[in-house]
Amino acid sequence: MTTHTLEVPGAILHYDVREVEGSTAPVLLLIGSPMDATGFAGLVKRIQDRTVVTYDPRGSGRSERADGAGESTPDLHADDLHRLIAALGVGPVDILASSGGAVNGLALVARHPEQVRTLVAHEPPAAQVLPDREQALAAVVDIRRTYERAGFGAAMAKFIAVTSLCGEVPADFADLPVQSPAEFGMPTEDDGSRDDVLFGQNLITCTHYEHDFDALRAASTRIVLAVGAESEGEMAHRGGVAVAERLGTKPVTFPSHHGGFMEGEFGMKGDPDGFAAKLREVLSA
Repeated sequence: MTTHTLEVPGAILHYDVREVEGSTAPVLLLIGSPMDATGFAGLVKRIQDRTVVTYDPRGSGRSERADGAGESTPDLHADDLHRLIAALGVGPVDILASSGGAVNGLALVARHPEQVRTLVAHEPPAAQVLPDREQALAAVVDIRRTYERAGFGAAMAKFIAVTSLCGEVPADFADLPVQSPAEFGMPTEDDGSRDDVLFGQNLITCTHYEHDFDALRAASTRIVLAVGAESEGEMAHRGGVAVAERLGTKPVTFPSHHGGFMEGEFGMKGDPDGFAAKLREVLSA
């Protein structure tokens, strides 16, 4: 593995290249958001047939921001990805993009389809296209307000409640009781910081993003929406289904849940062997 940096407007991105010499397969770029490259460690070990690139999005992990902005938008992340792919100099790439990374990947393809051969967009939390759009967006706003009022632990407790909810978000979500942050191993005291990469920088812009479906339908890129076999009914799973419907396609079911590619990173244990096998199948189709 070799590690590189790329200066982009307002940030310095860090990315890692695991080169497989002699491979004729397109380079595979793995992207999350706000998750950094470490979340793909287990999956990378299971991909040995092609060069794999991972990166830390601006504000995450090693990629420090210098723009002084409060939030990062999917369009800004998409521009970072555009510049990263150009810097790789390898022609159209394949992308596995998960969660907020899937939102950013779709934004990239809408603008620069020539850079991406296949995009596998795994469970984008695309609240704007859900049938219960208004309730879902209001719940996200409540999480953000909780973060601003009470800090990380209280916000994370509500975030877990929303993201694990099966079915439509109730209109009175903000008034419903949630578990204590301590029950999730989260801090109950507010440390006063408000620069968390999820709650402070990406939560609102990611979930509220309005995709350019006309551009996506017209793109030369093959777009595959992926959803987890064990996450049916959850917001991100429903987002994947809704985006696929808007594109006139059917989502592809991958093993496990929202973190199905993980082997324990961030405390999430999925099925990385099964996930890697399904990814190879989809990319070779």
